[in-house]
Amino acid sequence: MAAVVIGSRNKHKVQEIRQLLAGLPIDVLSLQDFPDAPEVEEDGDTFEANALKKARIIADFTGLTTLADDSGLEVDTLGGQPGVHSARFAGASATDEENNIKLLRLLDRCPAADRTARFRCAIALVGRGDAEELVKGICSGVIISQPQGTGGFGYDPLFMVPDLGKTFAELSSDEKNRISHRGKALRKVLAVIREWSDRGWI
Repeated sequence: MAAVVIGSRNKHKVQEIRQLLAGLPIDVLSLQDFPDAPEVEEDGDTFEANALKKARIIADFTGLTTLADDSGLEVDTLGGQPGVHSARFAGASATDEENNIKLLRLLDRCPAADRTARFRCAIALVGRGDAEELVKGICSGVIISQPQGTGGFGYDPLFMVPDLGKTFAELSSDEKNRISHRGKALRKVLAVIREWSDRGWI
């Protein structure tokens, strides 16, 4: 059976992506299946650059079609921070809680009307030869003043979707996948994977 490698060691991210790829007739692997795979430094200035870099390096290492994403939170009043530094906002080895604490500290005196933000995702798919595709997804919301919900990961407990009145951490996995930045991008990449599979590129 054909296979696609998810270029990530983040178990939460891998789980989300696997759920959305579940209907495809392919094996979905991750870097947990390739313990010797190189660590890819995310040193790009954009989510797109980081996603492409990861996908190219892991595809070259595994010899398999690779899907890699880079995603993060952009807060308007902070000039788009944390952006590409979302996972390491409070330091190179920061925990989700530490990142959330720093974000809340920076927004401490910020009124609710100025807490607009968005999650942004870029997904790169790199296959055989020169086959490459890049897709994007965005979900807009606001940053609340204290965490709500126990699901998800990262900034999910602080990111409120106004139309639903819930944070990402309060949504079921199906609800989150339906509206999230990653879910939107993955639905676009699903069509690409199907096409590549039909052409024998995977």
